[in-house]
Amino acid sequence: MDIIEVNDLTQDYGHGRGVFNVSFAVKEGEVFGFLGPNGAGKSTTIRHIMGFSRPQSGETKVFGLESFHNYYKILANVGYLPGEIALPEGLTGVEFINMMADLRHCKNTEKLDYLLDLFKLNPKIETKLISLGDKRKLAIIAAFMNDPDVLILDEPTSGLDPVMQQNFIDYIKEEKKRGKTILLSSHMFNEVEATCDRIAIIKDGRIVSTFETNVIKHNENKSFEIYFENKSEFDRFLKALPKAKLEMEHIVHYGIKSKNEKELKVEIACRDENINKIVEILSDFKVKEFKEIKFTLEDYFMQFYHEDKDFGGVKWKKKKK
Repeated sequence: MDIIEVNDLTQDYGHGRGVFNVSFAVKEGEVFGFLGPNGAGKSTTIRHIMGFSRPQSGETKVFGLESFHNYYKILANVGYLPGEIALPEGLTGVEFINMMADLRHCKNTEKLDYLLDLFKLNPKIETKLISLGDKRKLAIIAAFMNDPDVLILDEPTSGLDPVMQQNFIDYIKEEKKRGKTILLSSHMFNEVEATCDRIAIIKDGRIVSTFETNVIKHNENKSFEIYFENKSEFDRFLKALPKAKLEMEHIVHYGIKSKNEKELKVEIACRDENINKIVEILSDFKVKEFKEIKFTLEDYFMQFYHEDKDFGGVKWKKKKK
């Protein structure tokens, strides 16, 4: 059963800004990752899902209800964490929590105490005085404290330190085991890969790929780095491999991906089922090191976002292996 539905959602703000024909669904009990840099269209999509904006075309639904005309019903039954936190001044954290509990007509003291301890938050400080990280913690607690079955989280760990980010990931895993339905919008590869069942990548307001996370974890196309003991072995392998590929075309699926004469290194690719044959070919050479290059969510993502893309507000380059 689909709990969250986005069907051909379009909101064109001009100059290439907005979202265009975005479609995806989040099933009951699923953690769905919505991955992309700042400005890609994640928050725009989520605001429409929550019913805060009317679509130019297409529609969004939660619990089978069209969002824009039923936002009050949706907000009452969903744990929502906005990407930008704007807390009312003149309140302490405790008063803000009580206000949110009153609005939802629900107060779960046991759950609240657990969350305050998990995220190490002192709620007695005035909202205008607390740090950015503590504001994020307070918003997370407000979203989870009434134990909703559905959570829509926009950049939930932005501003949190690494320890709190890991606490959040561990907590999402717990909620996942309890059968919660979660839409997690993020540009953090680790939290998306660690928690999500399926992932959609958005670029320039358009969905460019939707896939199961296990496809990344169990990718059948493998890459390897081979370091040779000397230059003659390096050269001999470069001459031998094309011949082997001609004789056994299926063995090296992509062949030589790169070579580095200074480091005496060759990077090759093959399919998972042919690794043993590659090892057999290498047995005739003096090899110093042979290691697999792990294929990650980041690697897959960067097929759509290339080097020097303005990623997350900074000039971002793919990290070196």
